[in-house]
Amino acid sequence: MVQQRWADAALAVAFEDLAPVSAFPVIPGRRWGPGLWWSATTGKHVSAGSNAMRTQLIVLDRDPRVTALAGRPVRLLWRNPRGQVRSWVPQLFARYTDGTALLADCPSHPDAGGARALKAAEAVAKACAYIGWTYRRLPPLDDILAANLKWLAGYRHPRNTGRPALTAAVHEAFARPRPLIEGAQAAGDPIEVLPAVFHALWHRQLTTDLDTPLHERTLVGPRGWSGPGKTGGAG
Repeated sequence: MVQQRWADAALAVAFEDLAPVSAFPVIPGRRWGPGLWWSATTGKHVSAGSNAMRTQLIVLDRDPRVTALAGRPVRLLWRNPRGQVRSWVPQLFARYTDGTALLADCPSHPDAGGARALKAAEAVAKACAYIGWTYRRLPPLDDILAANLKWLAGYRHPRNTGRPALTAAVHEAFARPRPLIEGAQAAGDPIEVLPAVFHALWHRQLTTDLDTPLHERTLVGPRGWSGPGKTGGAG
């Protein structure tokens, strides 16, 4: 492991290309353990240590500002006011299109990690602000939004675009907002069409309200459409 001054490392190191500096712990009794997330942004796998982290990876993987992702690629060390050395490994790294980056943790609830995590958050936030980056403790998503994003994420792979003519048919079918099933039927056989629709929704080529449960009568429209009930969670 190599140690560098933080400001120098931020300029010189491609954190998105690094393996985790420490393994994600396996906690007995938990229903979800460490695993890998296939990123539609990069076409590579990203290490994920918890269900909460995987959910935040879904959000970042779908964010058009994000160009790369990594799990636990860096450990930060500093001295506290008493001169004691402290360290922290943020769970997530995301590179943005402008070259800046996000370091983030993904607590399952606001107080997760206790006082040590909160003190580390302050130190890491200051270190990131010093170089023009951002640190955040990402709050858990609303259950409905999380469920909708996980569903669409199942169709993120390019194989779900279908045959070349299908993409054009899907966009034509939803050139004006209409219920999901009606547009799918207008574009062809729903069994073939629906994966392409969900793929387009994942990539924000089509739009719907993701803050309400997805169902066959959900309104789907073209990119940029702002329908009734649309909020920041829309896609």
